[in-house]
Amino acid sequence: MERRTPPDGYRRAIEAHRQAAPPSRVDQGIAEAVERQTAAMRELSRRAFPEPDVVPDDAPTQIEQAHVQRSRQAAATEAAALRRARQERAARASGTAAAMPESAALRTTA
Repeated sequence: MERRTPPDGYRRAIEAHRQAAPPSRVDQGIAEAVERQTAAMRELSRRAFPEPDVVPDDAPTQIEQAHVQRSRQAAATEAAALRRARQERAARASGTAAAMPESAALRTTA
């Protein structure tokens, strides 16, 4: 399908419409006041919320630190559970009661 060229009258009308766009209605005094206000607000924001010290890219964030701490706690809990299970299994195999410290007793919930 061939695309037809628009008629000259159409092109002239479009160009006249573009040139007849209303002039800018911006009051220069208002624009300057807005700029001053914006600069003042940025300065207040900078003082209220200072940029943190530069942290190296490879330094762990607070979220990463919390994740590492929880992982360590989970690993310690798992190791304690494995030790207790081994003690209980050994006690059953020998036919004696397992000697467990009181700290290893199970906690109950309401």
